[in-house]
Amino acid sequence: MKDPNLLSSRFRGFYPVVIDVETAGFNAKTDALLEIAATTLKMNEDGVLERDETFHFHVEPFEGANIEQAAIEFNGIDPFNPLRGAVPESDMVKEICKAVRKGQKAAGCSRSVIVAHNAAFDHGFFMAAIERAKYKRVPFHPFVTFDTASFAALSLGHTVLAEACRRAGLGFDNKEAHSAKYDTEKTADLFCYMVNRYKALGGWPLPEQEAEQQETKSS
Repeated sequence: MKDPNLLSSRFRGFYPVVIDVETAGFNAKTDALLEIAATTLKMNEDGVLERDETFHFHVEPFEGANIEQAAIEFNGIDPFNPLRGAVPESDMVKEICKAVRKGQKAAGCSRSVIVAHNAAFDHGFFMAAIERAKYKRVPFHPFVTFDTASFAALSLGHTVLAEACRRAGLGFDNKEAHSAKYDTEKTADLFCYMVNRYKALGGWPLPEQEAEQQETKSS
């Protein structure tokens, strides 16, 4: 039987966490982060990568945040609608980082890495929120990311999330798009599909690596 914590050796000790943000603009330093979802991943005893838990928050604009009208018209978010149930940015940061640290430890990983579609954008906004919150116990690598847009270009011949999901046979509902939770979970499914497909085609781990891992665990 294979070790269910193979995740710790699959990505050089990195614990992958899929993130998507909805924002009020393109500048992570000045524009409001309005919604975020983070999906953790797990690897079963057969080495198959799967979705684990999703954490979802509507977020209050930070003090002095810029809100671009074109951006909120595009994503359909009313930043000041009380029915959103938005939480302060610092609370969101604390809850996500706390959950990620717990999952990271359980998986035997040494650090977490953000997985996202066009990852520089989501990584930039989340790390800017962490900086504003002055949060110290940050589990995420400060600059390494896994970009599913690049991976999809290589393995599926397309960079758009919706089309990449369709090509992978995962489906995509355009009416649900630009919801952080929906986009995060579809991105997670796409990432898992590409990682598992690589394995099924004879990619990592190679048979000799698997044998070496099993020998190490039994000694």
